[in-house]
Amino acid sequence: MCGLAGVVAAAELLATQPGLLKAMGQAIQHRGPDDEGLHSSDCGSFGLVHRRLAIVDLSAAGHQPMFSPDHRFMLAFNGEIYNHQALRAELDKVVPQVWRGHSDTETLLAGILHWGLDDTLRRAVGMFALVLWDNQQKTLTLIRDRAGEKPLYYGFSQGAFLFGSELKALKAHPLFQSEIDIEALALMLRHKYVPAPRTIYRQFCKLEPGCILTLSLNELSLGHSAVQIRRYWSFAQVAKNAAAQPFSGTEQEGLQQLEAQLCHSVSEQMLADVQVGAFLSGGTDSSLIAALMQKQSSQPIRTFTVGFHVPDYNEAEHAKAVARHLGTDHTEIYVTEQDALNVVPSLPQLFDEPFGDSSQIPTYLIAKEARRHVTVALSGDAGDELFAGYSRYEHSLALHHKLSSVPGALLSALAWCKPVLHADVWRQLDKLTGQADYGPLSNGFARVAEVGLCHSFAGLYTQVVSDAKDPQRLIRREPEASLFTEPAAQHSDEQRLAWMMLTDSQTYLPDDVLVKVDRAAMAVSLEGRVPMLDHRFIELAASMPMHFKRRDGVGKWALKQILYRHVPKALLDRPKTGFGVPTDHWLRGPLRDWAEALLDTEKLKQQGLLNTSLVRKYWQEHLSGQRNWQYMLWNLLMFQSWLEAQG
Repeated sequence: MCGLAGVVAAAELLATQPGLLKAMGQAIQHRGPDDEGLHSSDCGSFGLVHRRLAIVDLSAAGHQPMFSPDHRFMLAFNGEIYNHQALRAELDKVVPQVWRGHSDTETLLAGILHWGLDDTLRRAVGMFALVLWDNQQKTLTLIRDRAGEKPLYYGFSQGAFLFGSELKALKAHPLFQSEIDIEALALMLRHKYVPAPRTIYRQFCKLEPGCILTLSLNELSLGHSAVQIRRYWSFAQVAKNAAAQPFSGTEQEGLQQLEAQLCHSVSEQMLADVQVGAFLSGGTDSSLIAALMQKQSSQPIRTFTVGFHVPDYNEAEHAKAVARHLGTDHTEIYVTEQDALNVVPSLPQLFDEPFGDSSQIPTYLIAKEARRHVTVALSGDAGDELFAGYSRYEHSLALHHKLSSVPGALLSALAWCKPVLHADVWRQLDKLTGQADYGPLSNGFARVAEVGLCHSFAGLYTQVVSDAKDPQRLIRREPEASLFTEPAAQHSDEQRLAWMMLTDSQTYLPDDVLVKVDRAAMAVSLEGRVPMLDHRFIELAASMPMHFKRRDGVGKWALKQILYRHVPKALLDRPKTGFGVPTDHWLRGPLRDWAEALLDTEKLKQQGLLNTSLVRKYWQEHLSGQRNWQYMLWNLLMFQSWLEAQG
């Protein structure tokens, strides 16, 4: 696990001199505190800095950047290749190698020399952001792992092409110059994250998961048009392949194959020359990963969980019960209001972009605690996307059926009334008609009104997952482009469910979940690993029929059946609370002064970016308890906090 950054520019710009590269590296020193490597090409037009967190091969033989024996290629690598020992054995059978050490970086470089880049990527199992410089062809290649576990940013500024693991590394270069992308801001206020390939800066992008970017020095003057991007793997192609060749075995065979592959993935990801542990929430996914780790360990593994003193948000007791049953060496911390206050000021620096997933706070705190004991921690992320675990899937399907039974004229009337009628009116309508109480995901009249004029299932799902239903009103602009692509004709709930899972795998998973884990962990020099994102497990899961994923309206059926083999069902069967954070309480209590300062009327007017009166309306309604706007307000506050940190 490491960090990297670099520049491609005309030599006369002095863009690659060691002092500038060193400054870029220092900006991401937390990603790699163990070692630093600098390189400038002979032509003076390419420069790179690498910061290393030593996980595999702690010796100098793992130093990066690393060069091929003939010095044509230079490779810098952020991540881990879990099957690199098997790749080494395969290479040795073909052409006996003279290995300098036992790092996966050296394995990758040897594979590229022998098999070529594409075939090496096809064989590699892992998470990575790669930088490959061809000193002969004067060509730069950037590669991001299949699912998007490791970040990679890039863009042109003042004639220079800048790239790096985090935006703060690019910003450390004096040629960095950009402005806020208002379209990206609108998407962030809606979804709580800036979706790839956008960033909050107009001129800079995220390399999307499963993509390869190439840039020739000879075409540098062409700017963005010189950048060539192609995709070598995608969730969409996996879904297409699975539909063409679905799993055809029995139920028991399917469960056996899933457990065997996940067990193998966990085994590979436990390999390290440092201490390894696991995050444990007590839910299905993290409990399964911890169980498979403990099954393969002769010693109690280290597990870590976080709790809250607000009962509705606390799962720590459930995690403790699972840990006790598995026999792990368990650590738990409880997040207090003061802990939140202490962390909030550092969030803009941690995330570089406005990022509104409030579980960033406990994620950072538990990563910080885990780092005191281990250097690597496995997590159960991706189970919801692969096995239909999110409750919003069921809510979206229920809403779709409700809308289908409501006359169009009534839908139009409800939609027209939505911004006019007071929230109490909607509550009374729900009570009179026996609907659920109004809430973020209820199916009452107000919820129907919010989605009543959606003309497609994609539009409906967009509204369901939106924190701000109309972000264009908050920033006084035309509606932003839709993040979700319109699905093909869908004639069944199974098809709609498959589309939601695929959509989340391509958006919410890489741009929210994995960003949160990567930044929080790397801020304290902890490597996070996600066994369910082994592409072999993803492809196997995709081939399973939908009833392996969702039965009787409940998701993750197959994962639960496997887990019950290791943990008693009685310890696990309970309503899922998720990794939520009581920001609704905190914003009315200990965080109120902080929020009030960021949402100050004069400050908002001076900045000139947000609709001051509307923002203040939402804030006052939340404080009075009239409405719970915690999610939208947190997005606004994270943007304001980020903006203030820019100076």
